Amino acid sequence: MSIKLFIPGPVDVEKDVLEKLAMTQIAHRTKEATNLQESISKKLQKLMYTDNTIILSTSSGSGIMEMSIKSCTKKRAAVFSVGAFGDRWYNMAVTNNIPADHFKSEPGMPTTPEMVEEALKTGLYDVVTVTHNETSSGLMNPVYEIGQVVKNYPGVIYLVDAVSSLGGAKIEVDKCGIDICLSSTQKCLGLPPGLAVASVSEKAYERALTVENRGFYFDLVNVYNRVKKDYQYPSTPSTPHMFALDYQLGKILDQEGLDNRFDRHQKLADIVREWASKHFELYAKDGYRSNTVTTILNTKGNSVGDLNKELAKRGYMISNGYGKLKEKAFRIAHMAERKEEDLLALLKEIEDIWDL
Repeated sequence: MSIKLFIPGPVDVEKDVLEKLAMTQIAHRTKEATNLQESISKKLQKLMYTDNTIILSTSSGSGIMEMSIKSCTKKRAAVFSVGAFGDRWYNMAVTNNIPADHFKSEPGMPTTPEMVEEALKTGLYDVVTVTHNETSSGLMNPVYEIGQVVKNYPGVIYLVDAVSSLGGAKIEVDKCGIDICLSSTQKCLGLPPGLAVASVSEKAYERALTVENRGFYFDLVNVYNRVKKDYQYPSTPSTPHMFALDYQLGKILDQEGLDNRFDRHQKLADIVREWASKHFELYAKDGYRSNTVTTILNTKGNSVGDLNKELAKRGYMISNGYGKLKEKAFRIAHMAERKEEDLLALLKEIEDIWDL
């Protein structure tokens, strides 16, 4: 029996998209590969509302996270965290000997423009990192409002992790002033894991030119230069993922449409929030809740692990709380191609199992 995944990645992938992974292999230095990668770039620019250069990486999103903070930090990074993946960016800085400070919000609370202003007015930092959508806390940060603060500091590079939101929430990269906006394929984009994407501003590239010891595989300058030359990559890319991504982006843009896609994710989030508020409590502060994954406090003290075992028998899977929230919370993702009827069926099963 197949299991319908309501976890914050990987997601269920549509059959027609999976079939594109089985396309006949092509040589990655051919004109055909260039055309494929150019097509993806132009489509991603539309999805991200940007004129910035698009890069791809045969890695998880963490690869471009490390690339961006390592290649763009010349002085010191201000790393803002609302959960486990903001913490990861700080750990990346520390383990790469990058000077950084860690600004953590209170549990369930966002990174605010005021917090960023307080940090930047010290003059200590030339990089700001923000998690747009944090899957551990089910929180979505105000990246536009934060971007308006960062714009007042021309020497600061603005890095945004949109791994679990790109394709499920509207992110107007250029209006937000984001220098590097990065994501992965296995969440709202509706593909298997294995490919990361990002938009890169010329400002970020110019900063990277001045930074020494950027590494090799994740050297932003090397990747950017090759993409600008011919939409190719310094190392061998995953062309099967690229065939699937190009096809899926076409479906998103031309079949569903961006506004319809964002509205669908919003509606699914509203359904889960209303249900959770009726039976439990929501973790993230009202006004900052994610449109792609909802973190629900386990106020009844039931076993989330046992719930998932029973759900598996019925063809479903959700996520336990992350880290310190294990068993204290549970998470229901509603991203990618998830339909309302599937979500309602899941909620009904949980009600039945827990006798809600």
